[in-house]
Amino acid sequence: MTPTQLKAYLNQLVNQNIKISTMIWGAPGIGKSSIVSQIAQQHNIDFVDVRLSQLAPTDLRGLPVAEDGISKWYPPEFLPREGKGILFMDELNMAPPALQGVAQQLILDRRVGSYIVPEQWYVWAAGNRKEDRAAVFDMPAPLANRFLHLQVEADFESFKIYALEKQVHEQIIAFLSYRSTLLHKFAPQQPAWCSPRSWVMASQLHYTGLDIASAVGEGAAAEFAAYITLYRTLPNLAPILQGKGNAIAFPEEPSVRYATTTGLTVRATDANQAYNAFDWLSDKATAEWVQLFAVDMFRQMRIKGQMGALAKLVKKDSKLQKFLKDFQELVGI
Repeated sequence: MTPTQLKAYLNQLVNQNIKISTMIWGAPGIGKSSIVSQIAQQHNIDFVDVRLSQLAPTDLRGLPVAEDGISKWYPPEFLPREGKGILFMDELNMAPPALQGVAQQLILDRRVGSYIVPEQWYVWAAGNRKEDRAAVFDMPAPLANRFLHLQVEADFESFKIYALEKQVHEQIIAFLSYRSTLLHKFAPQQPAWCSPRSWVMASQLHYTGLDIASAVGEGAAAEFAAYITLYRTLPNLAPILQGKGNAIAFPEEPSVRYATTTGLTVRATDANQAYNAFDWLSDKATAEWVQLFAVDMFRQMRIKGQMGALAKLVKKDSKLQKFLKDFQELVGI
């Protein structure tokens, strides 16, 4: 499933109060732990992220303490004791078998030693696959059989939704729109390689003018640098957003077209600018480019609280209304 589908599935588990232990499988860097954190934030519940590969069995089970001639296990402070939330055990299959055995008790029985997982807590976990060349151990069959197993793959559309919301640099988004195969390109022999996580880091570097090779690797960084030179041929977007773009043509080069539609999406600050860009594109570009822009723009306007105002402007325009008849379900107005 895509990250967007994973998020929807996990949301349903919380909405329906289904507390079956859940295992999320996927390549490194595609956002597994980030998605789980977002679910906790969305539902306003607590989130405890336990990196099992960094623990010893006693770190999870606790320490034995003599009390009245009896040895009692004192559980660690990071395990939840009240409230509602998600207990997330990341890197589960990177933990050695001895620690997986302790985790198995926590997952199967919702308890280990004297510790009991509070009733309103979900127990979820994540891990990498063997084909990702991660240093993983086989998961014991009894442990695996107690999980729901969700497989997630990198997906550009899911990443773009996240990137627009988190204000990833528009040139990063435009580049990956054009070269989506570079969103996740595992290079186990190199310390820096392309993943959704590393592209977000690259965005932070690019905002400050630093080279992004340290985040995504030399090859991807070189392609990105070449792509940036195309911005010299990018149309002046300011007049378009102001409703004065009649004399400006839609670019011919596909890579510049991606840059143009992404730039208009990111730079439109309100409903009027979004409408002007929509109107210009519908007049200058073919339907697939207008559709690409409309989906992203409407999503952005919802985030900015401008969707109602934009919908009113669009509904007054017969030309745009005709276009939207084919895509009404997709754009959601």
